[in-house]
Parts: sequence; C-alpha cells; structure tokens
Amino acid sequence: MARFIVVVLDGFGIGEMSDVAHFRPQDIGANTASHLIQHFSHRRLPTLEMLGLLNTIPSIDSVMVPNKRANWGRSELFHIGCDTFMGHQEIMGTKPIDPIITPFNDSIEAIELALQHKNYYVERLYYQDLALLQVNGCVVIGDNLEADLGQVYNLTANLNLISFDEVKKIAQVVRQANCVSRNIAFGGCIDGMTPIYEAIEVRKNKNGTPCFIGVNAPASGTYEKGFQVAHLGYGVDATTQVPFCLNQVGITSYLYGKVADIVQNNQGVSYTSIVDTDRVFSLLIDDLNIIEDGFFCANIQETDLSGHQQDPERYWNTLELADNGLAKIISTMTSKDILVVMADHGNDPFIGHSCHTREMVPILVFHSPWQYKQFGTLSTLADVGASVTDFFNAPRPQFGHSFLD
Repeated sequence: MARFIVVVLDGFGIGEMSDVAHFRPQDIGANTASHLIQHFSHRRLPTLEMLGLLNTIPSIDSVMVPNKRANWGRSELFHIGCDTFMGHQEIMGTKPIDPIITPFNDSIEAIELALQHKNYYVERLYYQDLALLQVNGCVVIGDNLEADLGQVYNLTANLNLISFDEVKKIAQVVRQANCVSRNIAFGGCIDGMTPIYEAIEVRKNKNGTPCFIGVNAPASGTYEKGFQVAHLGYGVDATTQVPFCLNQVGITSYLYGKVADIVQNNQGVSYTSIVDTDRVFSLLIDDLNIIEDGFFCANIQETDLSGHQQDPERYWNTLELADNGLAKIISTMTSKDILVVMADHGNDPFIGHSCHTREMVPILVFHSPWQYKQFGTLSTLADVGASVTDFFNAPRPQFGHSFLD
C-alpha cells in the first residue's frame, strides 16, 4: 500500500520562462517566490524550506536557506501562456495544443444566437464600445480577465437569483458556441447584481486598443458566500490522463479544490468548489489518515487569488497556512509514500498587473528514503503525471516522462 500526493500551490512560480521577452513582455522580471521571500525576509516557511524551496531560486536575502539534503528540481511550462486549466491538464499528462485566441466580442454574436435559440432572455451590456451578454438578468458572460486574455470566457452568476444547475445549462449552450480552450461558469450568493456590474473591466491588446471585456472575478464578491464553479474545457481527452490511467489498475484518485473543478475524475473522489486553504488541507489530511493507497492531488487556490489582487500580505499568509498543512501531510506519510509540491504557473503580486505570470515552477519531492536527489529542469509539468502512473505501474498518460527513473 502506498500513496502519491501532489500539492499545487497555484500561481507560485520561481522565475520567468526564457521566452517571455518574445511572448509575454509584461512578465519580464517575474519571480513570485523570490519577490515574496525577499519582501518578507524575516519570516519563515519551515516546511517549504526543508523541502528545498530556497534551492530552486537564486540566492536572496532571507532568514530561510537552501537545504542540501532536499530532493528538488524545476519545471518549465509546455503549454503556451500560463493558464491554470491548461497547467492542470498538463500535470495530468495531456500534451497541450496551441490555444485559440479569440476576444469575447469576436464570439458574442454566435453565443447570443445560441442562447436565444434556447429561449433565454439575452441583453448586451456596453462599455467603451465593447459588449458583454447578460442572460435572464442574473448571469454575465465575457472575457476571463485573470487568465491569458482571449483564451477563456467567464459566466458570472448571482446564485441568489438563479440555481447553479441552471447556470451550468446556460454554460453548456455557451460552450457549444465557441472554441476557446475553457469556459468557466461560477457564482456566489451576493446582494443584487451591482457588485458584478461594478467589477466589469476593459483590457487592451498589445497595440493598446480596448479589446477584452469581462468581470473581475475576485472583485465581484462571488467567492465570498456560496461559491460554486464548473470548468468546461475544449480539446482535452480524459481517457489519456492520470485518473483514468490509474483506474485501469484499480487505483483511486482523490482531487481537492480547484483541481477537482477542472480535471475529470469520474471513477474517483472529487471535492469541488472549495477555495478555503484550511478546508482543502483538512479534507486531504482526513483522507490520508484513513486511506492507505491512492493518488491524492490538491490545489491551493488562495495563493493565485492573492496574486490577482496584487496582495503580498494575503499571499504570504496563505503560504504560511499551506506550509502548516504540508507539515501535517508529511506527518501522515509512511516510507512508501511520495509527496510532490509544485505550482502550475506564476502570479507575481509585485509585477504591476493582475494576470498570471509565465514562470517556471518548483518541483519539491519528499520521500523519506531519498536525500540529495536533483531532478534538474523538467521540460513539462506532465512529467509529474507520468511519474504518478509509473509509481503505480499503470498505463502512461498521453505525455510526459517519469522522473522516478
């Protein structure tokens, strides 16, 4: 009996990718971990320090130091951009395809007609010559402003006015009417539609022209009470991913937090629509205390939300909660278990914009028989998924190479 545990600190990158000058000049100089650790140089993250976090970033002024005995490496992002959805599909062994970049206003007519065909009441809300769609007076559809612009559309709902089941039905209609990589349906229980309207923002393209319009999700109030979410992907084959591969050899996958929202796990256990960091760790640790084998993967989303809000203090406080949760995970582990702590991209709260940053991510591995192991720089996050299936002698996923070799 053995367990493979992956904890994804969402948005916790360790330095810009080599291609940002060409593809994402706004991310030049990004280093989420380094900037946070230097800013809070007098504070410690003892578990992450033990796991080798300081080994993965350049020497900086901090009370924390590298751990020569740690097992560590780095990973590049194979997918274009820096998207949470595609990052997690990559972790699960999917080979990313190049995204389709389509501002919402280029798709608005097709989506509007599809909704009207299903007898929904649809209105256009105009801001700076751009438009969003409002459905039945309680769901606003537009560009996602937190991911790479033009790759994701959001449906933001007031769940005091509509059930989430009905929101998901609307989302299925929208999904059939566009080809961007992801549509996200989410909402919360908020007082009226004003908080959603006040969170509407317009973003410019590289030429400085207003091109993208959507609801700033963290500012909308939807996360605060009764939050629910569903991610509808495009072009992802779940039968080539880790949960499906493990199921072929009788291994159950347990997913916690945002990863449960965006990765298909029909044969496993998924704890969906959970944002609170302590709650994610509590559910995971409760299961680890009673389940002796399986694949466990948790996403810590509040780090990413702190980056979107450009709030270093909240980001660090979340890291401290995560550090404590990781210590509790390690206390449940046997000598057969493996823990990998990683990220899916960066989200530097000091970079000067509120979007993800295209950064490499840490690969921190705890397995009590191992010390001093260095994995170098992995070329894809999918190497983690391939290692999971290798660990359980399961069929390999579509993409990636095991680092257990």
